[in-house]
Amino acid sequence: MKFQLKNIVTVLLVAITFASCSTDNSEPILINELDGLTKIQEITNDTHTIELYSASGTLQQGYNAISLRIKNKATKEYETNATVNWAPIMKMSTMSHACPYSEIKKTSGKQTLYNGYIVFQMAENTMEHWFLTINYSINGVAESVSAQIAVPASTKQRVTTFTGTDGTKYLLAFIDPSNPKVATNEMTVGVYKMSSMMLFPVVDGFKVKIDPRMPSMGNHGSPNNVDLTQSSIDKLYHGKLSLTMTGYWKINLQLLNEKNEVLKGESITDAVPSSTIYFEIEF
Repeated sequence: MKFQLKNIVTVLLVAITFASCSTDNSEPILINELDGLTKIQEITNDTHTIELYSASGTLQQGYNAISLRIKNKATKEYETNATVNWAPIMKMSTMSHACPYSEIKKTSGKQTLYNGYIVFQMAENTMEHWFLTINYSINGVAESVSAQIAVPASTKQRVTTFTGTDGTKYLLAFIDPSNPKVATNEMTVGVYKMSSMMLFPVVDGFKVKIDPRMPSMGNHGSPNNVDLTQSSIDKLYHGKLSLTMTGYWKINLQLLNEKNEVLKGESITDAVPSSTIYFEIEF
């Protein structure tokens, strides 16, 4: 019995020692900060390099989800405790204006990554361009960088601007589905108004009615669509978009205020095959 007990103790000690050695020699788990992201460009000043990222590695007219990192030129390390904001400006030949954009927040689960979105309502051209200023503070020290950014036209209509019957200028931006499928897709849209040339706040409490149609297929629609209403969490508008086959779809829109009054857009009938405000999808 003593011999058996001694053997059991020996085996336990060996197992504990092996487990301890394995733990001591194990490599730390590394987080891939840039999983699913491709660099757009870098913007620099004397102290830092700001790296801009998106899923495609580009920007385009419409809604753009953008991530960034701040690299210290002296230490070659990425900053983890910055407070960041940005200011996109379109510099035109006779004037300048801004566009809708979000706050910049630390990306959940990441150490060096920050993220937000910008809605570019118009594309660049040979004479007019977008410029992005990024202001940030690290340990109480304020810094700033600014540079021209490329914003080409989107191939399909992803943003629409118009004046409503109330005299207010509105902007609707298509966000999701970014990868549409033959299914009932979750749909997300941003709704903004132009308070001034530099201010485009989110509009609260409205509704976006949708009527997707295939113009090349007799302008047929689809079942089970759900109009978009605002979420109290992200302030964007969410609903459901039914796509019954691949091809080109025009998503006809109507914008309704809190009183359920139509501010812009038309119901689709045989006599009215398309609304004056719409998005486009082709997949």
